[in-house]
Amino acid sequence: MPMLVSRAALVALLALMAFDTARGQGTASVPNAMQGFAQNRDQPVKIEAAVLEMRDKKKEATFSGNVKVTQGDTTMTSKVLVVFYEDKSTQPPATAPSSTAAKGPPPQSATPGPAGASSINRLEAKGDVVVTQKDQVVTGTTAIFDTKTNLITMLGGSGSQVVLTQCQNVVRGDRLLVDMTTGVSRVESDTGRVQAMVVQGQDCGGAPAASSPVSPPSASAKPSKSR
Repeated sequence: MPMLVSRAALVALLALMAFDTARGQGTASVPNAMQGFAQNRDQPVKIEAAVLEMRDKKKEATFSGNVKVTQGDTTMTSKVLVVFYEDKSTQPPATAPSSTAAKGPPPQSATPGPAGASSINRLEAKGDVVVTQKDQVVTGTTAIFDTKTNLITMLGGSGSQVVLTQCQNVVRGDRLLVDMTTGVSRVESDTGRVQAMVVQGQDCGGAPAASSPVSPPSASAKPSKSR
């Protein structure tokens, strides 16, 4: 089915590259591996999985089975990755069409492509989500990439937490919010306080470090609501 193969290729290539944002503008409150997707936005994206299932009527593409996403020096693994997209060729025009244009349907490209057949609305990575960039690792149960708000939300799920590590430094909370526009990230907790353990004066190899690699989030900051 050539059309499905073409659309699947488009989804795979555009999925995480949809975050066309500025590189690390502003100061992140909690440096973490998720920011690697913004820093590597100009790099090609490679998605590997055992199975790719397309549901074109529902506008969903599901990668399953040892899913691995690689972009630059950032990798994400999960059990499932679901891509939600929309077909721009079926959307009404932004402005009212002229009487001449209204006589027929809008033209459609023969195959989906960067010229405007599809756009990504949201991605959801589910099941043992692990994001790694260099010496930084983030683990959680679910990661949601919202291309409309340019926000990434990592959730810990029932009975588990989001854990951010860099060398021996550890931050734990119920969710991690990363604003891909500003580069600022925040760890929040509903069940208690955010926990941070910072080891001063050592790098990953145990030698003295020039500076502290991780700063804990401000205790006075009020949690923001992503929805």
